[in-house]
Amino acid sequence: MDYHIPVLLQESIDGLQLKPEGVYVDATFGGGGHSREILRNLKTGHLIAFDQDPESKADHIHDERFLFVRHNFRYLKNFLRWFGFEQVDGVLADLGVSSHQLDSPERGFSYREDTELDMRMNTYALESAADVLNNRPEDELKRIFRDHGELPRAAELAAKIVAFRTVHPLKTVEHLLEAIEGLMPADRQAKYLSRLFQAIRIEVNRELECLKELLEQCTEVIRPGGRLVVITYHSLEDRMVKNFIRSGNTRGMIEKDLYGHYACPFRAVNRRVIIPDRDEIRRNKRARSAKLRIAERVDE
Repeated sequence: MDYHIPVLLQESIDGLQLKPEGVYVDATFGGGGHSREILRNLKTGHLIAFDQDPESKADHIHDERFLFVRHNFRYLKNFLRWFGFEQVDGVLADLGVSSHQLDSPERGFSYREDTELDMRMNTYALESAADVLNNRPEDELKRIFRDHGELPRAAELAAKIVAFRTVHPLKTVEHLLEAIEGLMPADRQAKYLSRLFQAIRIEVNRELECLKELLEQCTEVIRPGGRLVVITYHSLEDRMVKNFIRSGNTRGMIEKDLYGHYACPFRAVNRRVIIPDRDEIRRNKRARSAKLRIAERVDE
């Protein structure tokens, strides 16, 4: 089994408009599928890759043009400066959970296996999914389910979990399913559980907070004419990326400078979102919900 099957590989590479001497960032290395393709197109250029998962396969690439950072991409600007790069020609981010993480039951990302509630992309992080469910106040759980999962009856869901944990801590997937018994719509259980696990995972890994920081730093680190290429998998992160490309911020508020001009640092390259074709979706289950957005840094 492949560690990670890259989604929209050729479309992402095309979107970067790679220059042989350019400097690029793969913000989500995973199994290195996108990184290897970028390196194949470079001559004297460099690739800096990030991945916070200790199980990522960065040590499989031995290339003097390749630099790896085992940290979250929220530290993009700091590490670029550490390596001596003020700006780069492109940033690629394939968001969401990797194939390896999904296919490893012990990581706790799937509701289909009765494993420990973990969901940490960085396995050295202190807070797991079980910690969130057992320790967060009821109002905070309600916010997580409502904002990160867009789940109906979020207040009732939070109350059920709090009631369950007063008797028995939630440690496994089976505990969670038992705690919320009766709340899941009978005809949409899979969709409900997908949203529930998404909500918990986003909170555990601070995914939206980290994405916001990445996008904001791209305004500074991508040079004019450079490309931002992002693959999203759910509406929350896709909305943030779409808003950022359109307005320069994740809120989607178009702001003007002192002279009344729109101050938007990026221009959308693809007016319509790019999605995988049927063949790719058949080969790769992650591709079903993937959306690709490409933007170009404009001159200020």
